[in-house]
Amino acid sequence: MNTDDDLDAVHKLREAFLQITHELSKVVIGQKAVIEELLVAMFARGHCLLVGVPGLAKTLMIRTLAEALALKFSRIQFTPDLMPSDITGTEVIQEDKATGERVFRFVPGPIFGNVVLADEINRTPPKTQAALLEAMQEHQVTVGGQGHPLPEPFFVLATQNPIEQEGTYPLPEAQLDRFMFHVWVDYPTADEELEIIKQTTADIEVKITPTLHAEEIAALTRIVRKVPVADHVARYALALSRLTRRQEPDAPEFVKEYVLWGAGPRASQYLVLGAKARAVLMGRLFVTTDDIRAIAPPVLRHRLKLNFNADAAGVNADEVIRRLLAHVPAVEETDRNGKVADVFKSA
Repeated sequence: MNTDDDLDAVHKLREAFLQITHELSKVVIGQKAVIEELLVAMFARGHCLLVGVPGLAKTLMIRTLAEALALKFSRIQFTPDLMPSDITGTEVIQEDKATGERVFRFVPGPIFGNVVLADEINRTPPKTQAALLEAMQEHQVTVGGQGHPLPEPFFVLATQNPIEQEGTYPLPEAQLDRFMFHVWVDYPTADEELEIIKQTTADIEVKITPTLHAEEIAALTRIVRKVPVADHVARYALALSRLTRRQEPDAPEFVKEYVLWGAGPRASQYLVLGAKARAVLMGRLFVTTDDIRAIAPPVLRHRLKLNFNADAAGVNADEVIRRLLAHVPAVEETDRNGKVADVFKSA
């Protein structure tokens, strides 16, 4: 990971990150942390679940991100009557005019895009929600026994309203685990909301300049996986994941009291992979425990199942993660002379 080409790619990715953030700021006011988490997940080739009350520009943010990345955008509005074939596509009978023979032809559905917005994903029944599982994991869909590969890169960015409403269907844990990040979209500050009012009620036309194309994104995502990780950083990510499981002997008391079951192995994988992507976006060729800590909330919050004790005490997943980060020390490894490990000297 020390070649000049790799260094140039990292610098290019850092510049692209700054440019994309700038382009998004033309349309989306505030939400800098949300934008950073979205880009970290995308360059780590992960999917995101955005959760927030209606009207916080979740859909606008995703559409603008696709424009800034010059990727094909596809939106699926999830409703209670949506069928799996409405997402994946279907086979239709077509007659060959020359021979008169009738054959099946596959008509791709809206999932055949680079950035797929699954809007209000919890408003559709589990059967339709499950239509995304194969696509998210295998990057293909199977219709009529035939596999159809999806275009690369492929990202699913789903939105979900946290308000319990009639006719909503919570995502099953198996599907939640496929999402790399659970991104919480919070209310804007008073100053940001004032700026939103000014911008959206005026006759202003904003033009988004594409920054990266599909081929460039695919190449840059490969750079992320080549970033080295020191053993103590990987062990730190592993400790955060394993200590969320109440059956672990070293699990803290607040985990045993409030957590019904904890994060699985995907959490450890995504902590390391997301930390790599964040390090590169920050212009570094090495990963620190601070990178792990920064992405721990979006990686872990949808992988913790809390019990009735937590509900009674008003403790949510973010509070458990905050206590966990305070419980597990994050100290960079040094040698006897106090020097940082060699893996951190690659930059």
